[in-house]
Amino acid sequence: MPHRRFAAVVVALLLCLLAHQLLVDVVADHSDGFEGTLGHLGPRTSAQVQTIAARDLAVRVLGEKNADLFQLLVDQGIKPAGKDAFRLKKIGDNKVLVTGSSGVAAAWGLHYYLTRYCDCHVSWEGAQLRLPKSLPDVDEMVASNDRFRYYQNVCTAGYSSTWWQWPQWEKNIDWMALNGINLALAFHAQEAVWQRVYLKMNLSRAEIDQHFGGPAFLPWARMGNIRGWGGPLTSSWHEFTVKLQHSILKRMRELGMIPVLPAFAGHVPRDFIRVFPNASVKLVQPWNNFEDAYCCPYALEPTDPLFQVVGEEFLKTYIGEFGTDNMYNCDSFNENNPHSGDSDYLRNTGKAIFSAMSRADPDAIWLMQGWLFVHSDHFWSNERVKAFVTSVPIGKMIVLDLQSEQFPRYKKFESYYGQPFIWCMLHNFGGTLGMFGSSGIINERVFEARLMNGSTMIGTGLTPEGINQNYVIYELMNEMALAKRPVKLDDWFANYAIRRYGVADDSTRIAWQELGSTVYNYNDTRNIRGHYVITRRPSLKIEPWYWYDLKDFLRIWRNFVTVSNETASSELFKHDIVDLSRQALQITADFIYEDIRQAYKLQNVTLLQSASKQLLSLYEDLEEILASSPDFLLGRWLESAKSVASSDVERANFEFNARNQITLWGPKGEIVDYANKQWSGVVKDYFGPRWARYLVELCRSLMNHEALDSTRVRQIIFNEIELPFSYANKSYPTEPTGDSIKIAMRIYNKWSSLWK
Repeated sequence: MPHRRFAAVVVALLLCLLAHQLLVDVVADHSDGFEGTLGHLGPRTSAQVQTIAARDLAVRVLGEKNADLFQLLVDQGIKPAGKDAFRLKKIGDNKVLVTGSSGVAAAWGLHYYLTRYCDCHVSWEGAQLRLPKSLPDVDEMVASNDRFRYYQNVCTAGYSSTWWQWPQWEKNIDWMALNGINLALAFHAQEAVWQRVYLKMNLSRAEIDQHFGGPAFLPWARMGNIRGWGGPLTSSWHEFTVKLQHSILKRMRELGMIPVLPAFAGHVPRDFIRVFPNASVKLVQPWNNFEDAYCCPYALEPTDPLFQVVGEEFLKTYIGEFGTDNMYNCDSFNENNPHSGDSDYLRNTGKAIFSAMSRADPDAIWLMQGWLFVHSDHFWSNERVKAFVTSVPIGKMIVLDLQSEQFPRYKKFESYYGQPFIWCMLHNFGGTLGMFGSSGIINERVFEARLMNGSTMIGTGLTPEGINQNYVIYELMNEMALAKRPVKLDDWFANYAIRRYGVADDSTRIAWQELGSTVYNYNDTRNIRGHYVITRRPSLKIEPWYWYDLKDFLRIWRNFVTVSNETASSELFKHDIVDLSRQALQITADFIYEDIRQAYKLQNVTLLQSASKQLLSLYEDLEEILASSPDFLLGRWLESAKSVASSDVERANFEFNARNQITLWGPKGEIVDYANKQWSGVVKDYFGPRWARYLVELCRSLMNHEALDSTRVRQIIFNEIELPFSYANKSYPTEPTGDSIKIAMRIYNKWSSLWK
């Protein structure tokens, strides 16, 4: 019988493992720049294949006519030790030769020329690619500062790319290459592989279905935070992700990128113990108050020899399907702590996790997100961190210092006690909207980290939970991979306006300079996530705050709505004026909210009714301005979710996933509004109605001279608005309506007086 045969294999492997020495001596000397351990990492395709891939990228980005102005070549011989490089040289009458050390480097060189020499711009929202008739002369050799440029957070697959099909992924990979990204997560299809492994281990499909989350919640199911919520996953979903992953990996490898694949973190289905009753498992700690039906899978103890069996089986199966580039991500303790803080236990745990990787791939490198050291700062003392990260050979683990711009840990942990790390800008949580960034910190600390005594920094990275917001701060961060010294931020932000719009009048350049010195110059450590009245569940206990002078923002807003017609004709400017007006209305709502709180405190019904009317009017204006841009439409998110479904049942479930994630985030609003989106449709049917209902109850309590029963009101809002929104199937527009410039001007004229 299959079960007995597999069990016999497991027993044999366990006996071998018990006899095998799992502990690995730590190599302390990294004076070779990690070439001894990381030297095997790099492009696996030929220079010819990478050259073709880079040329094809140029055609997709520039169009065939303009792409013919550039000759892209890959010559690995120009690469300095451990670095990427590109050379730009004007040849002939009007052609530029771009020679890169890899396909990525060649694409990076093209982007460098387009931005530095031609004032062009390529972003998530679109591109501005007006080339001069005569291409500027150039003869320049440029080398990267570090070995790696890393991209993505494990959560990005939930908050941004959940529903992407190949066209979106192709565009995303092009953008990655243009920005020199040579190391990136590639996490698709791991559930399809896990299903094969678990079925082979004699778990049933029903047991597996209770373990996997739905598409919008997969990152947190993968990290053991939840189980089953939003599921089950269908065979068609597995087939879709396998096919997509093959396309993603093929293109990344053609360009010379290193894909980071998933490894076994230790989380297994609850029914794992039915098959292996003697397995050493512990329930994962409850996460964000999720009830038992959806929380707490089992964590298989890394020190249990069975961990090696499961980990090796998964990775060999995954590699068998997709191949490997020897880099694996594994986060065993994301927002849940090890059950023991004993240094020996943590050391043996790290050794066992790495051993499961290296048994399947002797050249394995463990890439670990360092979020656990920020989130559970109280647990991860210096002694414990040292025991954990030095449990594997130096250079066999790379730590992503995940939020270096706000909560760096590389200094506290002495460059991770010799392990290489990547300086990462996290920046965004939940994919939420709200103008924010730390330009001053980015412009200084990246350089400081490279130059500090004993630094083991080997790269820079972007690790946002969600993208498609605040693009300017990501462009600045990407430049830190090449900049040899801090940039002059005033000049940089002014030039950003020119590149982004193709032309920028004085008011626009000044506005961007002021944005750079105010909104995008945050240097505090307080929690700024989602402290906006318009997107928070109604309450009188919200505390909005700002790190910049609001009068400065009003002036910036005025400069945007009074730009020249030439600047205003840019599609990217239209995106930005919608975003800026959204931010302005967000701030205005906070002003009105203070009037609401004051009215309630003074028991002034007339003032409360007046302020309530203002807030609801503001929601109408917010809905109108958002509806005028294709980038702020709920309909696009929902339709993309439904478009990957293969049946009516799956379509309904995917729409539920998409709706629930951006609102309640869980069956009972466990992390309600964490991933909120200020999109047309959500504003009209979710955020606005919540406040309208709350204000009715607030006014009623004043008129009846009764204290507001906040618990009762919260339940009313949950039952009447929040929960129904998750299960609704109303269709929303996927195309914009209205003139963004005119709407922004009207809104400015209507609301700016409240700022004085």
